[in-house]
Amino acid sequence: MVTVLFVAFFIMLLISVPIAVALGVASVLALVTCSHMPLLLLPQKIFNGVNTFTYMAIPLFMLAGAIMAEAKISDRLVGLASLLVGKYPGGLAHVSTGASAFFGAISGSAPATTAAIGSIMIPSMSKRGYNGAFSAAVVAASGALGLIIPPSLTMVVYGVSSGASIGAMFLCGIVPGILIAMALVFTNYVIAKRSGLQAEPPVPKEKVGEIVRGSILALMMPFIILGGIYAGIFTPTESAAVACLYGLLIGFFVYKNLTWKSLIKIFRDTAESSALIMFLMGTANLFGFIITYEQLPQSIAAGIMNFTSDVTVVMFIVLFVLLVMGTFLDNVAALVIFVPTMMGVVNALHIDNVYFGVFTIIALAVGQFTPPVGLNLFIAANIANVSFESVVKEVLPYIGTYVLLLIVFIFVPDLLTIFA
Repeated sequence: MVTVLFVAFFIMLLISVPIAVALGVASVLALVTCSHMPLLLLPQKIFNGVNTFTYMAIPLFMLAGAIMAEAKISDRLVGLASLLVGKYPGGLAHVSTGASAFFGAISGSAPATTAAIGSIMIPSMSKRGYNGAFSAAVVAASGALGLIIPPSLTMVVYGVSSGASIGAMFLCGIVPGILIAMALVFTNYVIAKRSGLQAEPPVPKEKVGEIVRGSILALMMPFIILGGIYAGIFTPTESAAVACLYGLLIGFFVYKNLTWKSLIKIFRDTAESSALIMFLMGTANLFGFIITYEQLPQSIAAGIMNFTSDVTVVMFIVLFVLLVMGTFLDNVAALVIFVPTMMGVVNALHIDNVYFGVFTIIALAVGQFTPPVGLNLFIAANIANVSFESVVKEVLPYIGTYVLLLIVFIFVPDLLTIFA
């Protein structure tokens, strides 16, 4: 049954069937052709895949990010990033990375971060003479920080799939998020020096206070979320609702960019995006059920344990598998399929659940800007009006930066669990 499941799945991916549909159809084919289980099982497993209270955080965090984006908070965050890092060679590239880090802490989504920051920074970089493909590559690689810096939608999915504390996941995403942002800025700097890119003019002193005041309220959102969770005031799911309320208050009464008309559009777009993600999680749960029923996780765990019991070697194997999966699978689908499969190995080797989760999410984030299906690449290339292939060439140094840091996290795992 596993053979039919995976062959059908990969054939549909090759003919560009949407991942959610491919997961569902492959599961149905495997059950119909290779088992005598009743088909009533199909809707039950799909429903059970989304029937979790914690998953309510996903549409709510998406709504909070959409509200803050509509309130034009990205403009203010770009101003703050320019104040902090624009003075170095390649200033606008650094601003793109810094603004993505700030916005990622609000949106929790890599594509949303790429679109919001890219729509501002790529035209600005073009006017300053930056290569369009390079500008798109910087924004695409920096946009992946939206998956890593809390609150992150993928951390919610991992927490439910593995039983790890979502609050601990949020906290432990802070340090790697900052380290990756700093590494990306360093990569920008090296490329800028080689390409002769100039620093940006310093921000006038009289505007510093205005820039800080304009962005500080937006940046308070992640602190309110994490502080409320760890003070016991609300759960991670409730924190998502608090984030929505905070975004509405800021958008309507402070920034005054929100209107009732725009709010209706935000609700509609969030509902559509949430439905797609929830359907994907439902079909992925059905797919995962078949894998578990066939005892594939136990077979994989036994095979790896027979090959090696060295945690470092196992993590390198995991890294390779995740980087490959990220090239053709959506990160949510990859998590729902991969995590239950590997939990046997994680438990057998006593690998920290939170460490494994943060590592997995960072590795899958690389897939957001890795060909052939890196969504961030398509978004950024479209904004920059350049070919996808030209962006792929420019993004290679940033892929190397992420992979290098992931290797560091294998040898220094405490970097991912400082706040656990």
